Amino acid sequence: MSEQDIERYNPREMEPHWQSVWAERDTFVIDNNDPREKYYVLEMFPYPSGNIHVGHVRNYAMGDVVARYHRARGKNVLHPMGWDAFGLPAENAAKQKGVHPAEWTYANIAAMRDQLKLMGLSLDWTRELATCDPDYYGQQQKLFLDFLEAGFVRRKKSKVNWDPVDETVLANEQVIDGRGWRSGAEVEQKELTQWFFTISDFAEDLLDSIDTLDGWPDKVRLMQRNWIGRSEGMLIRWEIVEGTAPEGHTALDVFTTRPDTLFGASFMAVAADHPLARAAAKADPELSAFIDKCRRMGTSVAALETAEKEGYKTAIHVKHPFDPEWELPLYVANFVLMDYGTGAIFGCPSGDQRDLDFARKYDLPVTAVVKPEDADDDFTITDTAYVGDGVMINSQFLDGLSPKDAFDEVARRLENAQFEGKPQGERRVNYRLRDWGISRQRYWGCPIPIIHCDNCGTVPVSETDLPVKLPEDVTFDRPGNPLDHHPTWKHVSCPSCGADALRETDTMDTFVDSSWYFARFTAPKAASPTEPAMATDWLPVDQYIGGIEHAILHLLYSRFFTRAMHRTGHLKLDEPFKGLFTQGMVTHETYKDKAGEWLFPEDVVLANDAGKRSATHAKTGEPVSIGSIEKMSKSKRNVVAPEDIVKTYGADTARWFVLSDSPPERDVQWTDAGIEGAWRFAQRLWRLTAEAAAILDAPQRDAGETRIDTAALVREAHRATREVGKAIETIRFNVAVANIYELANTVGKAISTLGDAANGEERQALSSAIRRLVMLAGPFVPHLAETCWRRLGEEALLAETKWPEVDEALLVEDTVTLPVQVNGKRRGEIAVARGAPQADIEAATLSLDAVQRMLEGRAPKKLIIVPDRIVNVVI
Repeated sequence: MSEQDIERYNPREMEPHWQSVWAERDTFVIDNNDPREKYYVLEMFPYPSGNIHVGHVRNYAMGDVVARYHRARGKNVLHPMGWDAFGLPAENAAKQKGVHPAEWTYANIAAMRDQLKLMGLSLDWTRELATCDPDYYGQQQKLFLDFLEAGFVRRKKSKVNWDPVDETVLANEQVIDGRGWRSGAEVEQKELTQWFFTISDFAEDLLDSIDTLDGWPDKVRLMQRNWIGRSEGMLIRWEIVEGTAPEGHTALDVFTTRPDTLFGASFMAVAADHPLARAAAKADPELSAFIDKCRRMGTSVAALETAEKEGYKTAIHVKHPFDPEWELPLYVANFVLMDYGTGAIFGCPSGDQRDLDFARKYDLPVTAVVKPEDADDDFTITDTAYVGDGVMINSQFLDGLSPKDAFDEVARRLENAQFEGKPQGERRVNYRLRDWGISRQRYWGCPIPIIHCDNCGTVPVSETDLPVKLPEDVTFDRPGNPLDHHPTWKHVSCPSCGADALRETDTMDTFVDSSWYFARFTAPKAASPTEPAMATDWLPVDQYIGGIEHAILHLLYSRFFTRAMHRTGHLKLDEPFKGLFTQGMVTHETYKDKAGEWLFPEDVVLANDAGKRSATHAKTGEPVSIGSIEKMSKSKRNVVAPEDIVKTYGADTARWFVLSDSPPERDVQWTDAGIEGAWRFAQRLWRLTAEAAAILDAPQRDAGETRIDTAALVREAHRATREVGKAIETIRFNVAVANIYELANTVGKAISTLGDAANGEERQALSSAIRRLVMLAGPFVPHLAETCWRRLGEEALLAETKWPEVDEALLVEDTVTLPVQVNGKRRGEIAVARGAPQADIEAATLSLDAVQRMLEGRAPKKLIIVPDRIVNVVI
C-alpha cells in the first residue's frame, strides 16, 4: 500500500470524537465500592487563572499516563481534578476590573475546564471540587473547629509584614525591596494577634518520618529536613552586668549549637523586638529609631540573610559564664531572629561568617578557637571563618579537645553550675520549624469560624451553623479587608451568652485549602470532611505529581494536616503521599523588539542562515533579539498557548512532545522542531497501523518461505511491553517513548518486507506486534491510539482494554556473553549457548587470541567458571 492510499490522521476530527465517547460511557468515572485493587494518582491542582499553559499540559499528561497504565493493569484508578480557587488575584481582579471575585474565579474555572478536556485526560470529573465552594470550605471550617478542640490551633501575637496603605498582612514574597508589591508603601514589621496551627508540636515526628518516605526524591526529603531544622545545643544563661540594663533584666538566655566556641565570643546580640531591646529603647531614642528601621525589613530568612548586617551597640554588658571579669558588649542586630531560639546569640566571629562580617564592621576582636588538626597553634582567621572540625585552641580548659568533646565538657560544667536558682546551662533540642500562621486580612478566602464576645472571649461557631459563608455584597473601594467594612456580616450574637458579638474577619491562608483536598477527593460529596473508611481505602496517594516549588511548604503542611486529621478521627494514617514526583519546567526562548519589549513567540519569525540564527518581527519585519531560554511566563511572554497547538497538531502531539523530549524531572525546551517531530511520529504510527491493517485484511498468502523473522518480531513486541511498563511505573516516560520508537522501527521493517500480503505465521506475528505497539502508545497518545485500535478491527475501547501480558520465556536469550579475565583482569569475552557444558566454555576461552598470547603455549594453572556469569583464567 502506498502512502498516497493512506489518509493522514486528522486529530481535529478524531480527538473530539473519542472525548465524547469516553464521556458518554463514563469510562473514567469510578465506584468506591469496586472490589479491584485501588490506585490513586493525583497531580497538584491548579489555580484558576483563566488559561492553562504548556507546563500544565506536561504535569497532567504525566499523571494521565500513570492513570491509564494502571487502569489497563486492572486497577480501580482514582484520578480526580479540582481547583485551588481562593486567593489574592481574585480580589485584585475585583479592584481592577470591577468584577466580583466569585464571578471572576468561576469564569476562569469554566474556561480552564474546557481547555483541560481538550487534552483527553482520563479524569473523573464527577469528583470535581473548588476550594471556594461553600461545600468545601464549610468542611474545612469543621476541621478547624476539631483542630481547635484538640489543641492544634492557638491564637497569639506574631510579627508580620504590614502594608500601611493597603492595610493588610503581606507574605514575604509580596515584600519587594522593603515595599508592598502593590501599594509601594514601606512595609512595617507589626505585631498582630493571629491564628496559628501548632505544626511545631509535630516537628520531631515530621522529621523522623521523612526516613519512611522512600517513594520521594532525595532532594525533596533533604529540603524538608532542612526546613524543619533540628539542631542539638544548649540553653545558656548569661549574667547581665549589674547597672547596665533596664531594671528587672538580670539574665540573657541564649540557645547555641556551638557551646564549644564560648571562648571565642566577642559580642552578644539580640533581635530588634527582643524584650531587652524594647526595654532599653525606652530611654534611648537612637536605639528606638534603629529598631523602627529593622521593622521595615522583610521578615523572611532570605531577606535578613541578604541585607547588610547592622547593629546598635547598647550600654548593656554581659558576663562570660566561665570568667566573671570578662564582659561582652550587647548589640541589637538586624540579622537576629526573634522566632529562632531565644532571639539572642553570642557572636563567635572565628567560627561563623555572619559573626565575622559583623565583627570586622564594628572592629570587634576575633579569636580563633578551633584549628584544623594539621594547623599550628598560632592559627588565625583572616576573611573567612573556619567552620570545620579540628582541635580546640585559645580556650583554657578546652584546649586540645575535639569540638565534640569540648561541647560535652562545657555542658557538664554549666549543667552543674547554678545561676538564679537554675542550672546555668541545659542541653536542648531546637527546631527551625515555626507554627503556621493562617490569618489573612482579605475577603476571598475561607472564613475562620470564630466569634469574639466581650463576655465569653473567643467562641467557636456552632457546627450546625457551618458553613460560615462569605457575604456576596462586598465592595473593594477601600484599603483593607472588605469583611471588616461590611455593614452587617460581622455583627452577630454570641452563641454562648447571646450578647452582641463580632465574627472573626480574618480568612485562612490558601495553603490550608490545598493541605487536605486529596482526602476530600475520596468522598467529595460527604456530609463530613471525609468518610474515614473510604479515605483509608484510597490513601495514601500512590503517585503525587507536581512542581519542585511546592517541595517544602505545601508538602509539609499536607503532612501536618494528615496527622491532625488522624488524631481528630477523620483519617487513619499520618503520611498523605506514598510516591512523589517533581517534574521539570517547560522553557522557551525569549524575544525582545528594538524597544526592549517582550514578544510572544507567534510574533517572531525565525531564520537560520548557514547555522546563524536570526529573528524578525512578524508584522513589522524589524530585527528581534533572541534572548535566553527561560521558564515559560506571562511576564516575559515566552509562552505557547496549548489551544493553538491542539488546533494545529492535536492534543496527542503536544502530549507526546512534552513526555518524550527529556527525562521528566528535567526542564524541557519547547521548540517548533520538537513539536513537528512529535507530529511526524503521530502520522507514522497511523501509517504503520493502516499498512499493517491492509496486510491483515488482504487474502492470506500461500504458505511458503517466511520472509521475516517472526520469532524476533514477537520477541521485540514482548520486550517493549516489559520495558514500557517498567518505565511508566518508575516515571521514566522518555525511556518508555524510546522503547515505543524501537518497536515502531521493528514493525515498520517487517511491513516493508512483507509488502501487500503475508502467510499465516507472518500475519499472526504482525497482528500481535502492531496491536502491542498501539496499546503501548495508548497512555501517551490516547485519541490516536483509539483510532488505530479501531482501524485494526477492534470494537472494544482501548481505554477499557487490559494491558498486554509479557511472556518472559520469549525474552530468555539462547546465548550468553561471558567476560573472560586473566589473573583478574578482563581480556575479552566469549559467546556460548546458555547452560553450555563446561568443556565447551573451556575450549572457547582457550581459543581467544588474548588468552593464547598470555599463556605462551603453557596450560593454565586453573580455569574458574561461574556458569552464565564469568570465566577467570589463572596463569
